[in-house]
Amino acid sequence: MSKFFNTKYKTLVPYTPGEQPRERQYVKLNTNESPFPPLKKAVREAKRVSARTNLYSDPEMIKLREAIAKRYGVSENMVIITNGSDEVLNFAFMSYCDDERPALFPNITYGFYPVFANLAGVPFKTFALDENFKIDITPYIETAGTPFIANPNAPTGIALSVEEIEKIITSNPDRVVVVDEAYVDFGAESVVPLTLKYDNLLVTQTFSKSRSMAGARLGFGIANEKIISDLNTVRYSTNPYNVNSMTLAMGKAVIENDDYTKKNCKAIEKNREWTTRELEKLGFMTTPSLANFIFARHPDMSGEKIYKALREKGVLVRHFTAPEICEYNRITVGSAKQMRALVLALSEILEENNEKRY
Repeated sequence: MSKFFNTKYKTLVPYTPGEQPRERQYVKLNTNESPFPPLKKAVREAKRVSARTNLYSDPEMIKLREAIAKRYGVSENMVIITNGSDEVLNFAFMSYCDDERPALFPNITYGFYPVFANLAGVPFKTFALDENFKIDITPYIETAGTPFIANPNAPTGIALSVEEIEKIITSNPDRVVVVDEAYVDFGAESVVPLTLKYDNLLVTQTFSKSRSMAGARLGFGIANEKIISDLNTVRYSTNPYNVNSMTLAMGKAVIENDDYTKKNCKAIEKNREWTTRELEKLGFMTTPSLANFIFARHPDMSGEKIYKALREKGVLVRHFTAPEICEYNRITVGSAKQMRALVLALSEILEENNEKRY
């Protein structure tokens, strides 16, 4: 870093995004992207709007807000649109955490949470998952602060029930609870309906996973109108034109043609179940994922060794170095063809490993 860098950021450890390879073609199962292309109508809408990109995008994003509100049964004033769900999460750390209200989240969860906290200059507390890698809700009920709950959690894929999340919400009505539903469309139950019941709940979702728009960068939050007003104060103070016109047009088309998203999610769920069964046949242990990824380890081979061996065979997965999960790899659930390639590669790797052992 330069000698000019602000001292308050000199200890900041940035988030490490998943690898986007350029040197060769891989079976890419490392960043939880959709294997399915964007909705064709959404692509046509983006092309149509591209002719008007000499003008700023709508800062109020009213058409997409109305479409999302209709889809989820809320008012448009309960919706904020952001540049990926990361942006609304960042706004929440800025808006609802301070020295009196530390951020609360699991020690094993989305890796951006501690980065957001450090960037905002707010304290945070982490809590261990239980022995089965599930979030224990007790500390989030008993501890003062602002909970951030990824549901399903990443990288484990394990989801809390609506009832469990509701216990966290009702335990302290004088604080905001943030539920990050980036992966909710793959089998978990959303708590968006609870935003009509509780004024201290913020739910975030993304178009990057189930809606095949990772490269377009689009997300949203749903909450009580006053919370949305808070978040918009931050948005208008940073970048009121935070989502471009083409992305807004694509998002509206995707939300209004939800059958395509549902069809793709069902395919991912089917491929997840098939792959989980095949991995278990090979001796892998997996968590009960309700996300578009599988969290798996093998008792006879380290997670790092499997990750590197897969990479050599042209298959990318995500490996984490935290001691609690270093024996695991997170495997994005892709197309049926991609998952067959994964299982074949793992079969070969394990066979080669056994030959070396004996």
